[in-house]
This record gives sequence, C-alpha cells and structure tokens, in this order.
Amino acid sequence: MDIRKIKKLIELLEESNLTEIEIVEGEESVRLIRGGPTQFAPAAMPQQLIAAPPVAAAVEAVAAEDDGDQLPDGEVVLAPMVGTFYAASGPEAEEFVKLGQSVGVGDTLCIIEAMKMFNQIEADFSGTVVAILAENGQPVEYDQPLFVIR
Repeated sequence: MDIRKIKKLIELLEESNLTEIEIVEGEESVRLIRGGPTQFAPAAMPQQLIAAPPVAAAVEAVAAEDDGDQLPDGEVVLAPMVGTFYAASGPEAEEFVKLGQSVGVGDTLCIIEAMKMFNQIEADFSGTVVAILAENGQPVEYDQPLFVIR
C-alpha cells in the first residue's frame, strides 16, 4: 500500500469523529486507531482474552523467579520488545555470539523479529558472554533476560 494513501487515511481519521479505520486491499491491510488501546473498555473484549493475561502473568512471574535464582553474575541484556528470538541472521548462518565469546559495545548479539521487522539487538557493554538465556526461534517477552555478559 502506498504511503500517500496511508497519510490520507490518517488525515481522514483526524478530521472525522471516527476512532478506527481499517482498509484491506488484496493481501495488504492497514488499521489506524486514534487514541490507542486505552480507550477500549475491557468489557468489549472477548472473555477468553480477558482470562488469558492473568494466567500468562502468573507463568511469567514463576519463570522470572526461576531465572532470577539461576542467572550468573554479570550485566544482563534484556529484550527491548516482544518478538521472536533469532541467534543468527538465517537458518544456515553462524550464530552472532557463542558462550565464552568476547563482545564489544555495539556488537550484534541477536535479532528479534517483531511485526515482520527484524531488529538487531546490540551489546551495551563489553565483556564475555557467560549465558545465553533464549532459544533460537522461540518467542521472548519485553524485559526478558537474553544474555549475561561479564
């Protein structure tokens, strides 16, 4: 879909009393929502979606407690977003980092795919990778520990 069409849709949304516009053209679709998700009442959500977050939060809390006890000393690299963790740039490619490898500031540690965008996660500090806490191809949550660098 052309960026000019999307800009025009944004203008229409701003000029009208609508809070949401969704356009589908073939396989492409665009959905614009004014004001973000805070305007939606929880009662409008399907029951199964309302029940899911507390269960997921409880599982995450248990996982966080388990991970907290087992993390080695060092600087922890956290996932900056929700997405899919990839240790290499492709299925046949070599991993960006391995246990025991030295890394410097700005070195690529992994890729997180979020919404069909591949985001390189870089080291914020230098050191040696002492733990890789995520598995290739598995989903990761925001602020989930990914690496420990000492």
